[in-house]
Amino acid sequence: MAGRPREFDRDEALRKARDLFWTRGYEGVSMADLVDVLGIASARIYAAFGSKAALFREAIDLYEREEGGFAARALAEEKTALDAVERTLVKAIELYTRAGRPKGCMVVTAAVNCAEENGPVADELMERRRTRTEAFLDRMVKGVADGDLASDCDVAALADFVAALLHGVSVQARDGVSRDRLLKIVPAAVGVMQRAGSDES
Repeated sequence: MAGRPREFDRDEALRKARDLFWTRGYEGVSMADLVDVLGIASARIYAAFGSKAALFREAIDLYEREEGGFAARALAEEKTALDAVERTLVKAIELYTRAGRPKGCMVVTAAVNCAEENGPVADELMERRRTRTEAFLDRMVKGVADGDLASDCDVAALADFVAALLHGVSVQARDGVSRDRLLKIVPAAVGVMQRAGSDES
């Protein structure tokens, strides 16, 4: 009588899959790679997660709940829009440049240029990036309402500026630009925000 298959920790498997997708991107990970890294048969992966795409979506959800949730936390917790942006940039740079961990932002880099059949995966990440930009916009609007940004400042431009900077930092981190060098961007970005959001601008 054959023994029962070894039980596996679903949460641990999901974390391993997240890091693999984060490092190699969606199309850079095969089912054979998942079998090797998760240490379980492909049939059990399908049984537990449904498909590679479904596993990837769960991995992205996990990323956004944990490491990748730094922006949402900063926007919710900081008293001013400027403080929220400064904290977001610092936390992003710290996350994207950790030693021994995947570099850059998983939502930015994991599925940019995809084959046509993987278009829905790329589209989902695009929508998540748009949602984050909308969150920045909402925080800028609140900043105007609270009086820490000028009433006539271009809140959409500020939100796009922050989003573009985050995406660029992600790419630079993947390219090996150091944490210390990237952190020097933050004061410059804060200065732009201060000038754009002041009554004297």
